[in-house]
Amino acid sequence: MTEYEIEVRVTPRRGILDPQGKAVGGALQALGFEGVSEARVGRLVTFHLAAESDDDARSRADAMCRQLLANPVTEDFAVTVAATAGAAR
Repeated sequence: MTEYEIEVRVTPRRGILDPQGKAVGGALQALGFEGVSEARVGRLVTFHLAAESDDDARSRADAMCRQLLANPVTEDFAVTVAATAGAAR
């Protein structure tokens, strides 16, 4: 088994109302940061996962996203998988 560091970024789907993103975008403009548009606010989930391979880790992380970490109707997600240093056990 190898230990992997999993990073999941969850963001609202395009076209879905994002009141936090709208508030952040408006606040940045009000503070004088020009050129800001389409701000989106999501969340980041990180965890370690013991798995047989990179593909196994990614497949299991994708299943976790579909079942718990993201709402597939209103959110998109991206999974990053990296073996941790000295990960082989």
